[in-house]
Amino acid sequence: MRNNEDRLGTKSIDSDEPPQAREAQSGASFSFSTPTEFVELPSRGRFYPEGHSLCGKEEVEIKHMTAKDEDILTSETLIKKGMAIDRLLQNVLVDKGIDVKSMLIGDKNALIVATRITGYGPDYRTQVRCPACAKSVEQTFDLSQYSIYEANENDVFEGGIVIEKSGTFKMTMPVSNVEVGVRLMNGYDEDRLNKISEMKKKNKLPLTFLTDQLRQMIVSVNGDSSGEMISKFIEHMPARDSRYLRTTYQKVVPNIDMAQEFSCASCGHAQGLEVPFTVDFFWPRQ
Repeated sequence: MRNNEDRLGTKSIDSDEPPQAREAQSGASFSFSTPTEFVELPSRGRFYPEGHSLCGKEEVEIKHMTAKDEDILTSETLIKKGMAIDRLLQNVLVDKGIDVKSMLIGDKNALIVATRITGYGPDYRTQVRCPACAKSVEQTFDLSQYSIYEANENDVFEGGIVIEKSGTFKMTMPVSNVEVGVRLMNGYDEDRLNKISEMKKKNKLPLTFLTDQLRQMIVSVNGDSSGEMISKFIEHMPARDSRYLRTTYQKVVPNIDMAQEFSCASCGHAQGLEVPFTVDFFWPRQ
C-alpha cells in the first residue's frame, strides 16, 4: 500500500499522539491572517495639527476587506444613517487610533479606493451618461489607474496661492476683489453637509448644498472671521467668484486624480472623464 501519511503529510486517526495535540495541530492548519497593505496619503501627513494621529504620516496600513466587512455594507441601519462607508473604513484601518472622519477629504478618497480594490478588485463597472449623446452606457474603469497630486506648504499655485501649514489658504476673488480665506475640508465637514441636506429634505425645505459647502470652506473674508461677515458675503457672492473658488479649491487641495478615458459605445464620443462614485462602487452587481 502507498504511504498516504507520508504523501499527504497527515497522521492516522489511531496515532499515539494525544487528542488535544491533534486538535491544536488541526486548528493551526486552518489559521489565517488577513493580508494588509499600505495606502499613500495625498497630503503626506501635512496640514494636520500637531498631535493628530496622521500628522507627518505619508501612508496608512489597511487590512483587506473580508466577508465580515461586507456585513457592514449590507446593514440597512448603517446605510440609512449614512454611516456604512465610514464604519467600513474605520474597521479596515490597522491603527485604530486614526479617526476616519478627521481625515482630509483627499486622504479619505485614497483610502476608499484602496479598500474597494482589496475587496472587489480594480475593475469597476457602472453606468455612465455620455456627455455628447446623453445616453446611459456601461463602462468599466480600472481603479488602480489613478494618480496622486499633493501640495506642499511652500508651493505657489496660480494666483499666488500658498497653503499654510494649518491647512488654510487665501485667494482674491476675480469679480468682487475680496480676499477669502479657505480651509481644507475633512470627513466631519462632509458629514455635517450630509446632515444639513437630510434635515432640509425632512422638513421639505429648499436644498442649498452649494452655499452650505461654501460656509464649511470659507474661514475669513478680508481678514474678518466672524460668522456674520462670512454669511453676508456668501449671500451676495457673485456666481463667477463662487465658481472660481470651487475650481481653484479642486486644483490646490491634495487628492487623487481619478480621470480616465471614456469612450461611448453608442455614439463613439471619447474624452477624459472623472470616475463616478455610484452605488455600484461598494455594491457591485456581480
